[in-house]
This record gives sequence, structure tokens and C-alpha cells, in this order.
Amino acid sequence: MPLIIIVLLLLIVLLFTKVSHLFQPVVQFMGIVGLPIIISGLLYYIFNPVVNFMEKKGIKRDFGITILYIVVIGLIAWGIIILVPKIEAQTKSFIDDWPIYWKTIEHKTSEFFNAPLFEQFSEPIENTINELFSSINSIAKSISKNAFTGIGSVVGAVANIVVTIVTVPFILFYLLKDGKKLAPFATQFLPTKIRKKTLVILTDINKQLSSYVRGQVTVAIAVAIMFIIGFSVIGLNYSITLGILAGFLNLVPYVGSALATIPAIILALVDGPKMLVAVIIVFVLEQTIEGKFISPLVLGSQLDIHPITIIFVLLSAGKIFGIMGVIIGIPVYAAIKVIVTHLFIWYKDFSGLYEEDNTQRIEEKADA
Repeated sequence: MPLIIIVLLLLIVLLFTKVSHLFQPVVQFMGIVGLPIIISGLLYYIFNPVVNFMEKKGIKRDFGITILYIVVIGLIAWGIIILVPKIEAQTKSFIDDWPIYWKTIEHKTSEFFNAPLFEQFSEPIENTINELFSSINSIAKSISKNAFTGIGSVVGAVANIVVTIVTVPFILFYLLKDGKKLAPFATQFLPTKIRKKTLVILTDINKQLSSYVRGQVTVAIAVAIMFIIGFSVIGLNYSITLGILAGFLNLVPYVGSALATIPAIILALVDGPKMLVAVIIVFVLEQTIEGKFISPLVLGSQLDIHPITIIFVLLSAGKIFGIMGVIIGIPVYAAIKVIVTHLFIWYKDFSGLYEEDNTQRIEEKADA
């Protein structure tokens, strides 16, 4: 089944590339409204259980949403007052100290590879290191140059951010208020024969997405807290910024935490071998706690997607849609998987080509 889904996805992508010009107006429209809708959808899955809980306690849904908004605004204000100045100070300090860090890393790397063990390879290693440093410097210069030439893009991005900030609260309010009515409303226009089955598909997709989004966000928050505490205990600089970065990157399955550790390891190399060992210990402890306790407890096997499939989806979505593709690739794949699975079941039931499977299913239902 995963192979069938992957092949269908590849065919859809191939077809889209051939007729992409026909969808240009739709792409432009989604470029404007897509981000607010996606963010509103993600926030809906996070906050909807809270509103449902208040509704069960006798609080009217509209009033519950209002209470939620007040609490969220309060938390945002707290973050702006307490966290943002610390993150800003740490980021500024890191940028100011980066030349010192870079020279230290350069010196220690050369010192390491000049050891007797690497003496016979010293020349090719030195050339490789010089090429690497040269490439990094070229990339940095290119980024600096593009920062000035891409002012128009920056203005456009700022405009999109403003539109998103303004529209998301309104979209989210109506999603929280009337979200339960969306699926029945959408299916009422379909033929009667497929209405019930389509509603089942939409319900399954909703369960998959809600479980995934809430689970990933919960794990990401836990990871951020663990890294902040761990880095603070060992005395690593920029612990808050690195912890928040780790939590955000953890939204990318399997590779997020490892990516977040790279800047911590670079800083540890500057401080010395003891700090490097301490950072590695923090990373191992975090991975153990997350892998053995937090992820199984929060996520379990909700999506039933093989790790190889997840990596394939991440690479494909990232290549086609960039960072947004990496973030939403897995939930979109999960939704498509639900649709394809149900369509395949329908096909098996009505095609007559899988009589043994159908007979077995009928017998299992009879035994149950």
C-alpha cells in the first residue's frame, strides 16, 4: 500500500509539472491566503480540545473562545516582555562573537588534523578544509549581497506576514466556533450514495491530522524545555535560543533534533573538550527521554507511516515546496494516505477482483 501511494503521489507531481501554467492563478491566490489558512488550521487542532473541554464544563463556545484568546494574548505579551529580549540579546551576542568563534574553530581544526596520525594526509586534508572555509565564506558573502538586492522580496514577505497576523485570529475564531459543521456542510452537496463514505474519510483525516499536530507540538515544547534546562545546567552560552531552535526544528521528524545540535556542538568546540562531552551527554539524555517516554506516550503509532516513507516525503516536499513543504509534508501525506486507502477498499469491494479478501472480511464481521 505505501508503494501504491508513493507512485500515485509521483504521478500527481509529474502531471502538475506538465500543466502547472493552468494553475498559476490558483497558485497566486493560495500564495496570499494559503499561509493564514495553514496557520489557522494548525492552531485549530492545538486549541480545539481546550474549547471542547470548556464547553463540556458548561461554558458557551463563544465565551470559551474569548477566554482562550485572552489567555493566548497574555502568554504572547509575557513572551515579548520576558523571552524576546533574552533571545535578541543572545542572538546579537552570537553575531558579534562569531568571528572569534570562527577563528577558534579554524585553529582547532587545523591543530587536530596536524596530529601525527593525520600527517601523511595533511596536504589533502588542508586543501579540503581551505575549500570548505572558502565555500562557507562565499555563501556568507552571497547571502549578504542578496540581502540588499532582495529588498522587494523582503517587502512582499513583510506584507504577507502582516496579512497573516491580521487574518489568522478571524479565521481561527470561526474554525473553533463552527469547525464541527464543516464536514457535514461540505458533504451535503455530494450524491447521496457517496455522502456517508466521504464523511467517514473526512472524519478519519481530521483524526489523523489532529493527533499528529497536537502530538508534534507537545513533543516540540518538551524538547525545547529539555534542551534549555540541559544547556543551562552545563553552562553553554545561548541556552534559551538553542533550546527554542531545537523545539522548532523538532517539528521535522527524525532529523530535527540532530540539526538543532549542530550549533551547540560548534559552540562546545570553542569552549573545549569538556563542554563538547557535556553537550553530547545532554543530546543523548534528551534523545533517550524523548524516544523512550515522551514520543511513545504522546505520539504512539498514530500515523502508521514507515520511517523510510517519512524521509522520502520530507525530501520530496522540501525539494518542491521548501521549508513549508518539510513542515506540512507529513500531515498532507497522511491525509492522502487515508483517501487512497478508502478508495482502494471501495475498489476491492466493487471490482470483484478480490473475492477472497471480501469473503474473508465478511466472515470476520460475522465472527465479530
